[in-house]
This record gives sequence, structure tokens and C-alpha cells, in this order.
Amino acid sequence: MRTVLLLTISNIFMTFAWYGPPEIRSEALWKVILASWGIAFFEYCFQVPANRIGSYEFNGAQLKTIQEVITLSVFSVFSITYLGERFRWNYAAGFACIVLGAFFVFHSGEEALRR
Repeated sequence: MRTVLLLTISNIFMTFAWYGPPEIRSEALWKVILASWGIAFFEYCFQVPANRIGSYEFNGAQLKTIQEVITLSVFSVFSITYLGERFRWNYAAGFACIVLGAFFVFHSGEEALRR
């Protein structure tokens, strides 16, 4: 659970670093890059411990899958609440496919082969 919590916090920081406030589009690109790096520093403060803690419980593919599902979840909320975008049915369908993919990553294929 600590891994998921830390990855969620890191993704919140990263989402703001990448997509940030729309009003900063008028700023010079180098300023936006520096601001994003500043935000990304805090993302790494949560991401690195999350991966280290998670590596004792999950393999690499599982950790990456958890990361991607969290990323899409955080971005979905961010895009609706912060960017004011609408959530569409095809986004939900795509997200459901990714969740199905996550099921297969965590499902042990060895058990199915033994049957």
C-alpha cells in the first residue's frame, strides 16, 4: 500500500510538472522547463522510494503496470477537474482495456500451465 500511495503522490507532482497551469503558455520556454524540473524534483522524492519499497513485493513488470494505471487515474481526474476537459466513453473503454491488461500482468500464467 505504501508503494501505491507514494506512486500516486509522485504522479500528482509529475502531472503538474508536465501539464501545469494553462496560463504559463505565455511564459518563455526555458522558464517553464526550469519550473517543471523544480516540480519534478518532488516527484522523484516519492517515485524513487516507491520503486525501492515496491521492488521487495513486485517484479519490474508489475511495478510499471501499477505506475501506468496510477498515471492514467491521476491524469483522468486532473484533466476533468483542473483542465476542464470532458471524460468521454472511449476514454473509459481504453482505460478498461488497460485495467484488463493489468489483470494479465498480475495473473500467474504458471498456474494455468499446470492445469
